[in-house]
Amino acid sequence: MTTTEKQFDSIILKCIEVFSAKMKDYGSAWRILRLPSLTDQIYIKAQRIRSLQTKKTSKINESQASEFIGIINYSIMSLVQIDLGIVDEPDMNYNDSIKNYNKHVAIVKDLMKDKNHDYGEAWREMRISSLTDLIIQKLLRVKQIEDNNGETLVSEGIDANYQDIINYSVFALILINQ
Repeated sequence: MTTTEKQFDSIILKCIEVFSAKMKDYGSAWRILRLPSLTDQIYIKAQRIRSLQTKKTSKINESQASEFIGIINYSIMSLVQIDLGIVDEPDMNYNDSIKNYNKHVAIVKDLMKDKNHDYGEAWREMRISSLTDLIIQKLLRVKQIEDNNGETLVSEGIDANYQDIINYSVFALILINQ
């Protein structure tokens, strides 16, 4: 296992701890959220990170790191919603939610390994602010695809954008921790 894979696993462990605790607190209430609602929630978190990076101060005691964790978790929820569909009432127990979470993490990790192979881990030379901007750009793309009823002519689908957002967020957290 490479250093990056170990770092990925360590970041995801923190993310799933937060997801798990919130599942215990709230259950699967998130299952009623439509994709645009999840996209908007992720967008708000990304904009807050950008604001923190620009202003350098915060009036709310939540760090960039906690917002990146939120982006990862909401993006995984989005992938689950794409996979299973939206429901009118919470319908997923704790164990199934963790199983679905881990399923999508495995897919995203495989994508990260493939892209790191091809790009030579160029992200390690990037600024965290650039990763934030790329996340916002991906979210704007997702919003446009959603506004086009999921139709694209030549572009990747919504799921590929969420997967990239997760990996960019993991990279940002790795850089923050260094």
